[in-house]
Amino acid sequence: MKSEAHEPLFTAVLATPHVGAGAFIIMDALASVGFLWEYLHGEEPGRKYFLPRLLSVDGEPYNDLHGLLIQPHGSLDDHPEPDIIIIPEMLLDPWRPLPNSYAPIIDWICSAYKRGAIVASLCSGSMLLAETGLLDGEEATSHWAYSDAIARRHPDIRFRKERILVHAGEGHRLVTAGGFSSWHDLLLYLIGRVAGPEEARRTAKLFLLSWHDEGQLPFAALTVGRRHEDKAVTAAQLWVADNYANPNPVGAMAAQSGLAERNFLRRFKRATGQSPMEYVRTLRIEEAKQLLETTDMSLDDIAIEVGYCEPSAFRHLFRKLVGVTPSAYRRRHLRPVLGRQRA
Repeated sequence: MKSEAHEPLFTAVLATPHVGAGAFIIMDALASVGFLWEYLHGEEPGRKYFLPRLLSVDGEPYNDLHGLLIQPHGSLDDHPEPDIIIIPEMLLDPWRPLPNSYAPIIDWICSAYKRGAIVASLCSGSMLLAETGLLDGEEATSHWAYSDAIARRHPDIRFRKERILVHAGEGHRLVTAGGFSSWHDLLLYLIGRVAGPEEARRTAKLFLLSWHDEGQLPFAALTVGRRHEDKAVTAAQLWVADNYANPNPVGAMAAQSGLAERNFLRRFKRATGQSPMEYVRTLRIEEAKQLLETTDMSLDDIAIEVGYCEPSAFRHLFRKLVGVTPSAYRRRHLRPVLGRQRA
């Protein structure tokens, strides 16, 4: 590996019109490793560990998703053997196939991986990595709003949407990260892997980075919509959105649909990916999250409000679906004191 010869690792950050500003944050942080800490402490700069470069298919200027004119460092063909590839977050429809324009990028990623490159994706960038086929049979993660859609299109990938970081494949050379702020975790992992834990700690201090030890679940919306065209199921979803505290919501939905209960259960599962009861539970816990964020109601009152007569059952389900206790969730999402005073 180049790092053994004290040469910086060529780190290709992919650029397309669907990529946002996250690519530049990644490059800035990587370029600082071995330099910025020393510079700020009046020391001689150390060795460079990473050489981050923004690469696109043709290397030509383009307008990014915010309309900014971007000039890549070069084209993919100019750099066929990167040491590390980073796929940043992308604004892509998770329920639609990638545009055909991504075909040469997919081929380039696969070729570089075969040559020994580490391939990492951030946030929705795992949508592109999944299309390469490299993740088939492996565990992976993505932004929680993309995971279900990608998993549906790629059933051979074992998605862990509760995880912030997953490394897989031969030599752990496939690395997927969750939502956008998990770039903290991705970069600290790569820096620690290449430059050692001390450089990772220094970078964390310089950029105020932190590990998301609690995973993604405390941040995830549990009721991300899954597209379908079953009108009976849609009507049931609309009804239960206002009646999730009903003591028998599944029976009521089935009755209102006019379908036999077994048929309704089957169609609901096929359309939404969840059983009706699972769907109701996510609605209840999502409403509980809103109440924890915006009210001072007691936990027992919130449990009753969302349909649970037994508070212990509510607490158990909340912890299971959200990854933290209701009390911990409330503490995490309290508005800053200054903001409350101004309000």
